[in-house]
Amino acid sequence: MIFEETVVLSRAFGEVVDEVKAMFASVGFGVLTEIDMQATLQAKVGKSIDRYVIIGACNPNLASRALEIEPQVGVLLPCNVVVRQSGDQVIVEAMDPGLMASMTGNERLAEVATEARALMNDALGRLAASAELPGPS
Repeated sequence: MIFEETVVLSRAFGEVVDEVKAMFASVGFGVLTEIDMQATLQAKVGKSIDRYVIIGACNPNLASRALEIEPQVGVLLPCNVVVRQSGDQVIVEAMDPGLMASMTGNERLAEVATEARALMNDALGRLAASAELPGPS
């Protein structure tokens, strides 16, 4: 089962985090949470990891519709987008909203999940396309 979509970039980590937020905002998602796992794990358990940020993205219209259909779906919200460093690359991974429908077994959520997936894929596609543009030297 595929549970995420991935884009791999060769740019500065902070730049990618900002661009992810902008691309998702351009398709109607706001940022509800931002968790710096690198800092959290270092502070809480003394573990060092590469840069790793979890962005909790939410499209209010889609979230509202999903909650009307299935109030318990809130445990699967918001849609998480991970930005993590791996060597000289930055990997962006977004949760597949289709998991909402498959995990709940509620077919009525499938339409909302399909819309959310299309918007998220649009944002990820824009992010990937921006990686192909020549940057400043």
